[in-house]
Amino acid sequence: MKPRWQIIVAAALLAAGGAAQAGRSCEARAPSRNAVEQAMTLAQHTADRLTASGAQVVVLARAGQNLSEYGLRYSHLGFAYRDGDGPTAVWRVVHKLNACGSAQAAVYRQGLGEFFLDDLYRYEAAMVVLQPEVQARLLPTLRDNTLVSRLHMSAYNMVAYPWSVRYQQSNQWAIETLASTQDPAASTRDRAQAWLRLQGYEPTTLHLSALKRLGARVTAANVAFDDHPNEKRFSDRIETVTVDSVFAWLSRSTLSGPVQVIR
Repeated sequence: MKPRWQIIVAAALLAAGGAAQAGRSCEARAPSRNAVEQAMTLAQHTADRLTASGAQVVVLARAGQNLSEYGLRYSHLGFAYRDGDGPTAVWRVVHKLNACGSAQAAVYRQGLGEFFLDDLYRYEAAMVVLQPEVQARLLPTLRDNTLVSRLHMSAYNMVAYPWSVRYQQSNQWAIETLASTQDPAASTRDRAQAWLRLQGYEPTTLHLSALKRLGARVTAANVAFDDHPNEKRFSDRIETVTVDSVFAWLSRSTLSGPVQVIR
């Protein structure tokens, strides 16, 4: 019998062709054997921790990029949920990914292996277990292709302003979707953002100079600043939704338990 991580590797490699990116390089290259092994080991450790938690839904993050310059540890998050019951149940991840080299994105459903098989900067994951009542309201949406895409917007911006509906980045889609499942009135992006404000969500403020903003806008299709208020943009304050800010808010608002790190 093959070790479980090898079975996961096979499934991940079969599914990996044509995968989109979460703000990653578009360079086409095959992953090294070492990278695949590390990603699958992390996937297995994560599956074990998820199962041991007894949860049905958690918020799961990965470290795809080095964001230490901005004081951030994780770059991308999604919802991991338990699919099925008993010994045949598996963990799936629903998250939004940017199409490589473009300003478009879509919502994807992947296994844990594929979620981590993305040229990670650091082989470390983090998760927060949502409160049982939050999980119960969110789970049916995650399992339904129509519902999970209801607030999705394909126009992607890596640093989208959290209180605008002009663009939508990956982490922003996640918390807006969370909001829509917790309050029936949060049925549009505007209303979901209003719920997030009411619940005390606070975005991360990035301090980006005009030169850095200009360079990013010229060289990257998936970066824009025209949805940010002028008074903040021209004072080098760019607010956006980050994993770290989402984790801090979920814990502060008692919507989840503490952050758990998986290595």
